[in-house]
Amino acid sequence: MSRPPTFTPPPCARARVLATERGDFAVLDAVPRTPARATALLLPGYTGSKEDFVALLEPLTGAGYRVVAVDGRGQFESKGTDRQESYAQGELARDVLAQASALDEGPGELHLLGHSLGGQIARAAVLLDASPFRSLTLMSSGPAEVVAAQRDKVKMLSDALSVLSMDEVWQAMQAMDPPQDADTGDGADLRRRWLAHHPAQLIATGAQLAAEPDRVDELAAVGLPVHVLSGERDDVWPVELFDAMARRLGARRTTIAGAEHSPNTARPQETAKALAAFWDGLPDA
Repeated sequence: MSRPPTFTPPPCARARVLATERGDFAVLDAVPRTPARATALLLPGYTGSKEDFVALLEPLTGAGYRVVAVDGRGQFESKGTDRQESYAQGELARDVLAQASALDEGPGELHLLGHSLGGQIARAAVLLDASPFRSLTLMSSGPAEVVAAQRDKVKMLSDALSVLSMDEVWQAMQAMDPPQDADTGDGADLRRRWLAHHPAQLIATGAQLAAEPDRVDELAAVGLPVHVLSGERDDVWPVELFDAMARRLGARRTTIAGAEHSPNTARPQETAKALAAFWDGLPDA
């Protein structure tokens, strides 16, 4: 589970609702002091939320970018349904396209970033329609399904969610947490976020992570500038897979020293610097 340093947005950001043709989505909308160079739409990962990007907001707005971090359908403060079909990857990808349309940045002007599961949803959105986007950043998001150990964890969680309440599953997860992880972050906020997630969303997207096909060649054929960013270690996909994916895509590759699966929370300053450098270096749309 991702552990943001805080759930309180910085002064540059405000929590609001982004109304789209596919429903309302809770977002953190961070705006620079001067006119924005461009806007970035950030998608969180499995069990995560828009708050996973809180530590990136000030450095990215300081670099001149407007940043909109979103709770996807059924995540934390965005409404969802109890129907697993609502969270099919194609449906979530269409949500991203609706969010892009609602931001109204113009064709080819929006930078898209997805962390982990969010990266695979972002890829699916680009494969449906790349026209709204200037670039795609895949942050700690691999080319296909997660490693076997993570597939086992996802199945265990999905099985538990099928028979237990969200609170009962939370208590079980806390009992299993290593001591060094148990005190990390704000436990009350982490629990509040967990309880707000729709179990159907977690079951459906967990199944996607365990069975995602390799669509790297499809993405390469789109021709969109891509940035593959990760920590120097990762227990969800081997770092070597990120390296190989970047080569297949002809993508920019960044490895954040001292970070693991969530460089956005572990090394936010370095991560923001790498993101801004990628966006700054792109030619005009």
